[in-house]
Amino acid sequence: MAGRLDGRVAAVTGAASGIGRASSLLFAREGAKVVCFDQSAEVEETVRLIHQGGGQAIAVTGDAGNEDDVIGLINTAIDGFGGLDAVYANAGISGASVGFRPFFDLEADDWSLILRVNLIGPFLAIKHAAPHMREKGKGSIICTASVAGLRSGAGPSPYSASKAGVINLVQTACQELTGTGVRVNAICPGLIETGMTKPLFDKTRAAGKEHKLGQLNPLQRAGVPDEIAHAALFLASDDASYVNGQAIVVDGGLSSSHPFSPSRSGSGRL
Repeated sequence: MAGRLDGRVAAVTGAASGIGRASSLLFAREGAKVVCFDQSAEVEETVRLIHQGGGQAIAVTGDAGNEDDVIGLINTAIDGFGGLDAVYANAGISGASVGFRPFFDLEADDWSLILRVNLIGPFLAIKHAAPHMREKGKGSIICTASVAGLRSGAGPSPYSASKAGVINLVQTACQELTGTGVRVNAICPGLIETGMTKPLFDKTRAAGKEHKLGQLNPLQRAGVPDEIAHAALFLASDDASYVNGQAIVVDGGLSSSHPFSPSRSGSGRL
């Protein structure tokens, strides 16, 4: 049975763990040759798992917010596998050192690091991948945004602003690529168990409150990386051939409602 990405070449950033690893493995299972990129040497394990499953992959280490490293990623895909059909600019950081410090206690440097990786990183991926795709007349670029980019309350200010920027970035980029056949979209995950969110999950479980993870969304659970990977696969494939400039939310329904208190809302929910 043919895979949805048979004969295609995909590059995934942040591929050492979490959503990036899950997406790399899924892309490979669907027939893509995958260039896996991450700052961590654990990206080699992602490639090993792909090879173990019979797929083809190359590991590249680098900084998603560094232009030379991103150029190297794109060149590796073209030189190593002969082309580039899809890029998933997934790499991102939460800014653990910033945490939820009060807004007016933050410094410019707190913002700079997060914006460089989370927003400038996807910009660089688009900038350097799109010209190669444009020559072929088609291609898909996917960026990881977040529900934190939709409104406040889902992350620290710098992180939330960076993800709001990603949502606007895919809208403006797809317009810049009018007539080229290159699509640019974003995915907005909700609460997903990844390396980034591990401290939250560990702390909650240690306190015996695992049942509260994801309790604010209608599905009342957290998500897993593979659920985001399937959204990325859709956007990378021809199934999404008419989807462009969109921010697809995968959050269990969290962002479908404004905050409310079930005990006081009188909503009549069953």
